[in-house]
Amino acid sequence: MSGIVSADHEYVIPKRAVLSPEEMPAWERSEAYCEYVGFILALNEAVRSKPIGCNCDEGPGTKGIVSMLDTLSVWIDETPPIDQPQRFGNQAFRKWHQRVKDNGLKLLQDALPENLHRAVPELVEYLTESFGNSTRIDYGTGHEMAFAMLICCLFKIGALVDNERVAAVFRIFNRYLELVRKLQLTYRMEPAGSHGVWSLDDYQFLPFVWGSSQLVAHPLLEPRSFIQEDIIENNHKDYMFLSCIKFIQQVKTGPFAEHSNQLWNISAVESWTKVNGGLIKMYKAEVLAKYPVIQHVLFGSLLPFKPSSRQPPSMRGAGPTRRPVMAPPGIPGSQPKP
Repeated sequence: MSGIVSADHEYVIPKRAVLSPEEMPAWERSEAYCEYVGFILALNEAVRSKPIGCNCDEGPGTKGIVSMLDTLSVWIDETPPIDQPQRFGNQAFRKWHQRVKDNGLKLLQDALPENLHRAVPELVEYLTESFGNSTRIDYGTGHEMAFAMLICCLFKIGALVDNERVAAVFRIFNRYLELVRKLQLTYRMEPAGSHGVWSLDDYQFLPFVWGSSQLVAHPLLEPRSFIQEDIIENNHKDYMFLSCIKFIQQVKTGPFAEHSNQLWNISAVESWTKVNGGLIKMYKAEVLAKYPVIQHVLFGSLLPFKPSSRQPPSMRGAGPTRRPVMAPPGIPGSQPKP
């Protein structure tokens, strides 16, 4: 991640800029791409080999954003699902989402110190994109990316500082993860552009990346362990990867190898270091390189679409990959289990 913007920085309302597949190369050469990839890798390194419950620095910015997410959770309780014929996509979500839109500016102003309120009109666009589409009542990795970009912007304006990198994942992003799971369950949200069994999960990706980093060099938990019921039950509160597995098992039925084939394959990889490196490559290939996701990305003054003078941080040698069939790209040794 680059340094904090100046006190007289001019903020703008972010807008979409990748309007056709032909503009994807410009995205991959942009300042926004470099900043975002650097941010993902910096937080990946920060949480390496650490449990969620570890002691970490939490400044006013972290506490303010977590309090904001707590408020949004209360709003879900105040907006119960309605009776409707269709099973999925409860229309009460639209009412909840409209409340977020109507109050987004105030939510962020309450969460941030007054000297940063000039940034709020730019930040609020990422916030309202973070929880799903109110027309389709769906949620996916693009919405997750919007929230990660919001956190990245909070570092760039100085609302979060470098020693809060661990808190950004374990306090802010983990609280966000709890919130969007509550949204998914309450309003029966559809997956946005679900890839089916060849992808990791119908809704999330980043908690698998950062969650696998948490497990690097763990003395007891190996990749083959994460599909064991007792391991999941005893460790899901401390390890984001395992909390994802627990949630998948809560919402899906049938053999794990059938409804979550990629994760089943990953359990055959020999180390969490290889799992983490492979998932970073897969994130680049299956999220950052996909036009259906990137067409919705917002670019402003903090994450600009202009060409970067820097090379993007290495995603561990990841290059273009074909759509995976059985094994995640870049994870050698991942084998289907009998």
